[in-house]
Amino acid sequence: MDKDILKSVISNNMSEIPKYKINPRNFSFEEAANYVFVGIRRAGKSYLLFQRMQELLSHGIKPHEMLYINFEDERLSGMTSNDLNLLLETHLEMYGIRPILFLDEIQVINGWEKFARRLADTKYRLYITGSNAKMLSSEIQTTLGGRFIPVDVFPYSFKEYLSASNADFSDNSLLTTEGKATVSRLLNDYFCFGGLPETLMFSSKRDYLNSIYQKIYLGDIAARHSISNLPALRVLIKKLAESIKQPVSYNRISNIVSSTGLKLSLNTTINYIEYAKDAWLITPIQNIAGKIVEKETKPKYYFIDNGILNLFLFNGNTSLLENLVAINLLRTNGRSDTVYFYNNNIEVDFYLPETATAIQVCYNLNNSDITADREINALIKISKYLDCNKLMIITADTENTIEVKGKQIIIIPLWKWLLGL
Repeated sequence: MDKDILKSVISNNMSEIPKYKINPRNFSFEEAANYVFVGIRRAGKSYLLFQRMQELLSHGIKPHEMLYINFEDERLSGMTSNDLNLLLETHLEMYGIRPILFLDEIQVINGWEKFARRLADTKYRLYITGSNAKMLSSEIQTTLGGRFIPVDVFPYSFKEYLSASNADFSDNSLLTTEGKATVSRLLNDYFCFGGLPETLMFSSKRDYLNSIYQKIYLGDIAARHSISNLPALRVLIKKLAESIKQPVSYNRISNIVSSTGLKLSLNTTINYIEYAKDAWLITPIQNIAGKIVEKETKPKYYFIDNGILNLFLFNGNTSLLENLVAINLLRTNGRSDTVYFYNNNIEVDFYLPETATAIQVCYNLNNSDITADREINALIKISKYLDCNKLMIITADTENTIEVKGKQIIIIPLWKWLLGL
């Protein structure tokens, strides 16, 4: 790697630190911690890096005391782990100091974790981002040796989306007709086009989302894993999108894809789904009532962002509503062993063991119809099998509190639930 190229990259990036426009995310940095931020492309991981850099500027740190590198910069094409130390050597030649490092999309460098571990051991401060879930795997975390705090980065929450849109969602504003109308309009955008921060900048949001999906599909999944059977991969992802709300097994997905004439073995199906999970395109939720094998092989899959999911759907409001609830639960509670569904004679969309909360999701709910009876009865029945301190139905716009067989059930519209009201 040519040091003159590195000097140019370092200098250019340094000049951008104070000028980068961010919408601060709801995250507080520990002063003495190193971080690894992982999430889907364009979820706002770089925002967090620049948010931290600008915080440090406000505390008196100078731009040249920080070293920011985006490893997807085409000028760094061909860089390997053996070249990583050149970054430090080059910065030292230019400025003569030990920098705070901000390393963006580092997953493109195989073996990056050993470099990061060595720097952490020698008391460098590091902030790292990546778009591959394997960065949080047990193997890499073992290499990092507990020296980094791993953080899942999701697209904007609805509160962050409103803040980035400069919308007032205070209690007083929500009491006014204008305030309610603004929140309702932005909720519709968030519902249909998701929370990737840059969607707010585009009038043609669907085109932007399609470009992000193509980058994930062709780059992070197909190219990274040398997949040649692109038609089968495309159909598999489409079928996962159409299967939102339902548990789906590897065998079923394999059979569905193969029924289209695109042969896909069971092992290849499993691999493709794992690649989609690694790229943060989808995330599974397990059946808390299932046996160990069923938990692993027959989960429900949700898309990390509603906007990308919506690329595959037609009249998909019920799927979009459940997907949005799922992702918000995972954002709030964490992705590991915190959110489940229940499927054993009865079906309940979500169960949170830590708070003993059971949740149904229903787009249209009318207390006199069959749908309402089904959703309510399922909540009453699950409380016989599991601890349930809270029973809830999340709807598009219905609000009520009812009591059935001595159990209180809260019916809450999506906007109010997302805002924690």
